[in-house]
Amino acid sequence: MDLGGNVALITGGASGIGYALAEAFLQAGSTVAICGRRQARLAEAQASHPQLLTRVCDVSSESDRQALAAWAAERLPGLNVLVNNAGVQRDIDFTRGIDDFRAGENEIRVNLEATVVMCGLFIPQLARNKGAAIINVSSGLGFVPAAAMPVYSASKAGVHAFSMALRRQLSGLGVKVFEVVPPAVDTELNPVGRARRGGFKAGLDAKTFAAAVMAGLAADRVEIGYGMSAGFITASRAELDERFERMNGQWSAPES
Repeated sequence: MDLGGNVALITGGASGIGYALAEAFLQAGSTVAICGRRQARLAEAQASHPQLLTRVCDVSSESDRQALAAWAAERLPGLNVLVNNAGVQRDIDFTRGIDDFRAGENEIRVNLEATVVMCGLFIPQLARNKGAAIINVSSGLGFVPAAAMPVYSASKAGVHAFSMALRRQLSGLGVKVFEVVPPAVDTELNPVGRARRGGFKAGLDAKTFAAAVMAGLAADRVEIGYGMSAGFITASRAELDERFERMNGQWSAPES
């Protein structure tokens, strides 16, 4: 994939991995638009990079998704790269029943449904432009789920499966489909869960990870991991099961 000369739209692009990818695409010589739910964060990103185009959008909202597609058709006619990065992560304890799941944002709607619908909305526009690509951000937890984050893990496993199938469907349209598989990265994702785990730090910043992603895109690697998650991509089922036990063997439900 050529990194320069693109017109890219990145969801969840005002912070974390999305923002780091936006900076990397800008540095490579591409036009970049980002969207997110928080106008203040979008404004901060644009203040740092005035060439960024921004749009407020909640990708879990069908009306917002439709409005984003209409906006992109008008403002970004050359759009050829869609990065589905927006996501939420929550600790959910099903030993308490359904209450935890219902008490916060719906990870299935944000992480999986939005990715599916955004692809469907934008594929016609992408397919009209040279060098078209979809980049779906999944997670290492889509390969080795975390007991503390079962819905997040399932939603990202869904993104992995969807990306595989979509890649085959679009192979005749000239639209490449990449899957980015982050390990734990130090971002704003799941602040409550990170605090519960003693202020968890992964030791990997978003900019370093984004640089590895860009290298993978340039090499046309359709599944791009880093460190531990790179190993998950190529692991056998037995190796993934062993890693699952190591990751979750000491898990117990948090105290009320």
